[in-house]
Amino acid sequence: MQRQLIQRYLLVVVVALTLSSCFTEPDYPDTPSIEFRGIFKYTLPAGQGIGKSKRDSVVITIGFKDGDGNLGTTVNSPTYKADSARYAQNGNWGNYQIRTFRFINNRYVEYTDQVNANLLFPDLTAGKPKGAIEGSLDFNQLFPYGTVIQMYPTKFQIKIRDRSLNESNVVETDTISLPFAR
Repeated sequence: MQRQLIQRYLLVVVVALTLSSCFTEPDYPDTPSIEFRGIFKYTLPAGQGIGKSKRDSVVITIGFKDGDGNLGTTVNSPTYKADSARYAQNGNWGNYQIRTFRFINNRYVEYTDQVNANLLFPDLTAGKPKGAIEGSLDFNQLFPYGTVIQMYPTKFQIKIRDRSLNESNVVETDTISLPFAR
């Protein structure tokens, strides 16, 4: 009886060790890296009233990996102002940069939009232990149809940075057609 108990105990220990050894924490660099995963456009119908014109909603999805998990900032945290000031002093952009390029006269020309000047995404590890992380980020932007618009083939370039100001690689989206006011 005691021998069977010891065998069962050893079996449980061996299974537990085997299962725990199956997961190894990823070994990513501390500088974030990103990859383009997709761009989706859908048209929202016009509603009643001012500012409710027909508009295209664009969602851009990127994948990310980061070795120390220090991506994002929390708006309601004591470090928010310090993070924002540090971002402003180092390139004057937040932790998410998106650049818009329209195809005009047979070449892509950057279109600057103040809405994209200082983009921030939330702390991705708030309340969790430090360590490597990976996942995806979705960015949504609206392009309204005004009274006089022109459709342009448009693409975006994106990069992110962590709280240590390590910048990721730059990824470029596919091209889609979007409305811009003339």
